[in-house]
Amino acid sequence: MSTDAALGRRERNKQQKLERITAAAAELFAERGIDDVTTQQIAERADVGTGTLFLYAKTKGELLLLVQNAHYAVALQEGIAAAAEVTDTLDAIMALLRPVIECNRVQIENGRVYLREMVFGDPSDANHAEALRIVGGTEDAAASILQREPNIDEEQAAASARIVSAVMFLTMAASINADLTVDEIARDVRTQVGTLLGR
Repeated sequence: MSTDAALGRRERNKQQKLERITAAAAELFAERGIDDVTTQQIAERADVGTGTLFLYAKTKGELLLLVQNAHYAVALQEGIAAAAEVTDTLDAIMALLRPVIECNRVQIENGRVYLREMVFGDPSDANHAEALRIVGGTEDAAASILQREPNIDEEQAAASARIVSAVMFLTMAASINADLTVDEIARDVRTQVGTLLGR
């Protein structure tokens, strides 16, 4: 057998294991929440050994990042598309953020843990780096919207977009807001972003 064929099969096997692990983690986290799931349960459902599981993610937090990043990336694209249809700056910012807020609130504790892992996780981990890339994409999209305002230049827009991002993530992550609905979170974020824009 050629080396290329062996490498191709090995890569396919790795990809299949990653897909099984991701699917198993997604199912279990959705069913029980991250706190009530063990890595052993994920490994068993994925039909891999725990040693194999740890080759793909060292902690449950990294597994959650792996699962949630795909959802957040889709939410961001939905938000960008929605914001493009809105002319008012504040309304456009909220159109951008709404799908991200909805994504975060599907399973509230998972959403809060995801935000914590994103901020405090190991930046050398690929899943953490992907989460930060999504945050960067959110901030870039917000900056583009903010530049619609005649009195906001590129530098101010970038700084304000980081504030918008921080407002959203802190509002979603705060323990005091754990029981709030998507609409309540969105209203709170809108009030804060409106203040930033002088509305």
